[in-house]
Amino acid sequence: MAGPTLAALVAEPLFLLVDTALVGHLGDEPLAGLGIASSILQTAVGLLVFLAYATTPAVARLVGAGDRRGALRAGVDGVWLALAVGVVMLALGLWLGDGAVALFGAQTDVAAAASVYLGISLWGLPAMLIVLAATGLLRGLQNTHTPLVIVTAGFAANAALNAIFIYGLGWGIAGSAAGTVIAQWAMAVAFVVIVARRARRSGAALRPGLAGVTGVAASGGWLLLRTASLRAAMLATVFAGSMLGARGLAVLQVALALFSLVAFVLDSLAIAGQAMIGHGFGAADRERVSHITRRLIRFGLLAGVGIGVVIAALSPVLGRVFSSETPVLAALPPVLLVMAVGVPLSGFVFVLDGVLIGAGDSRYLALSGVVNLAVYLPLLWWAVSVGTVFALWAAFALGYIGIRAVTLGLRARGTRWIELAATR
Repeated sequence: MAGPTLAALVAEPLFLLVDTALVGHLGDEPLAGLGIASSILQTAVGLLVFLAYATTPAVARLVGAGDRRGALRAGVDGVWLALAVGVVMLALGLWLGDGAVALFGAQTDVAAAASVYLGISLWGLPAMLIVLAATGLLRGLQNTHTPLVIVTAGFAANAALNAIFIYGLGWGIAGSAAGTVIAQWAMAVAFVVIVARRARRSGAALRPGLAGVTGVAASGGWLLLRTASLRAAMLATVFAGSMLGARGLAVLQVALALFSLVAFVLDSLAIAGQAMIGHGFGAADRERVSHITRRLIRFGLLAGVGIGVVIAALSPVLGRVFSSETPVLAALPPVLLVMAVGVPLSGFVFVLDGVLIGAGDSRYLALSGVVNLAVYLPLLWWAVSVGTVFALWAAFALGYIGIRAVTLGLRARGTRWIELAATR
C-alpha cells in the first residue's frame, strides 16, 4: 500500500515543478509571480488535506465492519463536502486573491503575473479538493493503485497542455494556469466516475447526506487544527531563518527541500497506517491493531535509519546539487548530519501520526499539536539568539520533532489508546 501511495504523493508536487520549468523560460517576473501564486494555493490545499485524512479512516472502519455500502456512502459524503468547500474557497479566492498577492509586496510586474496565474488557477481548486476526498475514499478501501494511475495521467496531461498553451498558443503564464486547471478537472471527473460506479454497485446513494457530511466535517475540523499547527511551525522556522540573513535562509531552504522529500517517503507509511488501523477497528480486531502499530513503528524507524545513513554519507557533496556558493556549501554538511540523526525520530512521528488518525483520535492530535507549537517557539527563539542554521535545524529536527515524538508516544503507549479508540 505504501509503494503506490508514495508514487502518487511524489507525482502531485511534480505539477508545480512542470509549471516552474515551463514558466521559468518566460522571464524572471512570470517565475516570481508563479512563486507567489503557488504559495497561496499550496497553503489553501495543504490546510484542507483533512478531506482525505478524515475520509480514509471513516471508510476503512466501515469496510472492516463489513459495511461496504456504508463505506461508499461515507466516501460519497466526503466528496460532496469537498465540492462545497471548494466552491466556497473559489468564491473567497476570487474576492480576496488580489489582496493576498499584494501582501507579498512584490513589484508591479510580478504582482500582475501572480494575479493572472492565481485568478485562473482558483477555478481548479474545487477539482483538487474532490481529488483529495476521492483519494481518501479509495485509500480507505485499500486501493492505492487507482489514485496512482489517475494522478500520473493527470501529470502527463498537465505537462502537455502547459507546453501547448504557453508556447504553442503564446498564452504565457495564463496558459500554464489554464493547462493545470484542465488537468485537475479531468482527474476530478475520473475519480467521480469511479466512485459513482462503485457506489452504484454497492447500492449506496449518490446524493449528499447531511449526517455524513457533518460527520466528516466535524472530524475534519480537528484535523484542520492539527494541520494548521504543523504549518505554523514550518512558517515560524522559515521566519526564524530569514532573521539569519540571506545565506542562512538559503541553507535552510535546501534543508527544508530535502526534508520535504523525506516526508513523502514517511508519509506513505502513515497513509497506509490510516487505512489499515481504521480497518482493524472496524473489524473489532484489537490484537490486529496492536500488531499493525508495532510493525509500522518498526518500518518507520528502519526507513528513517536507512534514509539517515544515505544523507550522512552524501552530506559532504549533496549541497553541490543545490548551490555553488562556497559559504552555503560549507554550512550545509553539519546541518545535513543533524538531519540524518533526526530522520529515524521523524519516522517514528510520521507513523504514529497516521496510526492515531486511523484510530479517529483527531481531537488529541489537534490539541497536542497546539502544545507542541507552544513548546517549540521558545526553542526557535534560542536558535535565533545563537545565530546559526545548525542551531535552527537542531531546534526543528530534534526539538520540534522530538516534542511531537513525546506527545504521540505517550498517547500510543500500551493498549489503553486502543480501548479508547474502539469506543469512538
